Amino acid sequence: MKLSEAREKLRACCSPDLFVHSVGVEETAYRLALNYGADTQKASLAGLMHDYGKSFSNERLYRIAVENNLADDLSLQEPSLLHAPVGAWLLKWELGIEDGEVLEAVKVHTTGAAGMSLLARIVYLADYIEPGRTHSGAIEIRELAFSDLERALLGAVNLTIKRVLERGRLMHPGSISFRNSLILSLRKK
Repeated sequence: MKLSEAREKLRACCSPDLFVHSVGVEETAYRLALNYGADTQKASLAGLMHDYGKSFSNERLYRIAVENNLADDLSLQEPSLLHAPVGAWLLKWELGIEDGEVLEAVKVHTTGAAGMSLLARIVYLADYIEPGRTHSGAIEIRELAFSDLERALLGAVNLTIKRVLERGRLMHPGSISFRNSLILSLRKK
């Protein structure tokens, strides 16, 4: 799917605010990919479509997740987590996007996971630091993002975990695994 086609599909089905956010992630993912030597076209597409699942009701996301075994029990208890894996499934089966790297990046952009590809890491970080994100954490991480990807990712996941804890929400094990993998990687440097 061409980026222009994806942009029109997204514009037709999501709110104006979500569209602006998605374009911000697209542009940030492109710049990060250019900086770190990842595929810029894949980064743009994954960044643009990362929240495609948010265009659908929680009821539809839950139904698709259950019918297609797309989510673990914890994610089924936290509907805000379903838009990522279900969104990846919808991109494949409804929009015909077949690229495994793009689909993985969409699938794990909310929780993170150990062993994420460079593209998935870029989309995770781009979602956190896109220009529309104005909280202090995003501003600090944005300054680090183009010089030290792993430290920027660790900062983003730490602040995300803190926010989840402050809100009393369930913590996805993928976030913990992602954090631990970043710490172990940084210790080797």
